[in-house]
Amino acid sequence: MILLAWKFIKFDRSKSIGIVTAIVISIFLIGQQLGLLGFLMGLMGNLVSNANLTDRDIWVIENQTENVNVLNRIDQRYVQEIRSIKGVEQTYPIVIVSCQASFLDGKTAGVNLIGSEAPVFITGPTQDRIFEGRLADLATPEAVSAEFFNASSWKTELFLNKPIELNGKSARIKLITKKAQAFGGDFMYTTIENARFYGNLDPSTVSIVSVRLAPGVDKMEVIERINSLYPKLRAWDVEKLRNSTVKEILISSNMGMSFGTLVVFAMISGFFIIGLTLYSSALDRIKDYGTLKAIGAKKGYVNRLIVTQAFLYAVFGFVIAMLLLLGFQQGVKNSGLFINFSLPFVAFLFGLTLLISIGGSLFAVRKISRLEPASVF
Repeated sequence: MILLAWKFIKFDRSKSIGIVTAIVISIFLIGQQLGLLGFLMGLMGNLVSNANLTDRDIWVIENQTENVNVLNRIDQRYVQEIRSIKGVEQTYPIVIVSCQASFLDGKTAGVNLIGSEAPVFITGPTQDRIFEGRLADLATPEAVSAEFFNASSWKTELFLNKPIELNGKSARIKLITKKAQAFGGDFMYTTIENARFYGNLDPSTVSIVSVRLAPGVDKMEVIERINSLYPKLRAWDVEKLRNSTVKEILISSNMGMSFGTLVVFAMISGFFIIGLTLYSSALDRIKDYGTLKAIGAKKGYVNRLIVTQAFLYAVFGFVIAMLLLLGFQQGVKNSGLFINFSLPFVAFLFGLTLLISIGGSLFAVRKISRLEPASVF
């Protein structure tokens, strides 16, 4: 069956090339758009992803937002009050302030300064996202971090001990992170004291209260208790907060609709281009299919022959598309775009390729299944 299908493919090379090209374009566009969307979704929740958290941690924020990147201040006294709740092992204040970073070469950039208590640094960055320096170095006066990939966007050179200014006050880069970018801004990490100093923040307020529960404590029970005791606050499982943040940004920015529309149109265009091309190819070889039926081939055999051709087209197109996607992945890597083509994602793309190719072949299958052998003679 496969050998015969291969002969049919070779018979009309121009249409075969057109079908494979349509598959390659569709799958490349779908993989590219979904890969970029996945990367951007990771950036949206990076405030949580960069933090040194455990499965026993919850975050408490004001109750008017479901987006961790957009927070109002809450009273510092909640840090001590929540610490006294049964089941809570420790609480950590977190401060997020906006600053204007100025460099000696005259470049400027807007940054979000993330401050937490040393030496824990509950907001991170995590060890796997530290490129140069040590996390403990942030505990020194005037110490802040910088992101490796921001050097290109800021058009300046970043290195350890580089002097900068934050809101007109002197600071030094003591840590360089990598893959700790933010969505719609840039993160710099420091101590909570430094964050308040550079951000001119009232010491009686914080942005987040990070709560670490005692081992064995039911997380949802503590969350409900905090929410009932403090109506102006809302306690979150950190992973749910990250997911909520991604959802809020996708909806408010219409980004999900934009990427989704591109993916859907790529699927539809690929489906119909492949389907109509296969249909045209079947018409060109209608005598061959009629001859097969005349010499005893059953309708199911002929239908499987067409579907096998579509399967081979899908395999060839998918392999080429994946090679292009891997080239794209490596090409944008140096600019800080880390697109992850995981095994489940690759399997999804292959299944989608089969759906587009074999689904499109049904146009030809429907035509040939109605073919009467005598009509071609």
